[in-house]
Amino acid sequence: MTSEVAERVVALLRQRGETVATAESLTGGRVCAALVDVPGASTVVRGGVVAYAADLKVGLLGVPADLVAERGTVDADVAAAMAQGVRDRLGATWGVSTTGVAGPGPSEGKPQGTVHVAVAGPDGVSGELLALSGDRDDVRSSTVLASLSSLVARLGEHLGPRTG
Repeated sequence: MTSEVAERVVALLRQRGETVATAESLTGGRVCAALVDVPGASTVVRGGVVAYAADLKVGLLGVPADLVAERGTVDADVAAAMAQGVRDRLGATWGVSTTGVAGPGPSEGKPQGTVHVAVAGPDGVSGELLALSGDRDDVRSSTVLASLSSLVARLGEHLGPRTG
């Protein structure tokens, strides 16, 4: 399923003449990897930043340090700042971000499976809070699919069968 959604993202971005960049924490580069697995992705993928540590989210992506100090890194506004930051810094039309708790166990007082994904584009930033189940790999894989699906939704498409 993830490969099909990644293919859809690449095709839509190509059709629109637009680009994407990723800012990833718990997914460790898997979102960008899913995109670049698609042949021809080099025409739309600008790059990705894996900012696992809080100071890298601040320094590389421009997440406000006071926001991280106040709320931690597993937060909707942090995800939004990551998506906007990677969009700006890598010169992409779209920025996609992931931050959360893959596990095992809780982190920053949040249970395993608590994930925020965000998409920043020309019309602003949208985010989604996910409550995922499963082990660490399940949470990370589900996050990749959710983030790519969020981008497809923002691009104005549906994942169901196409008609007409």
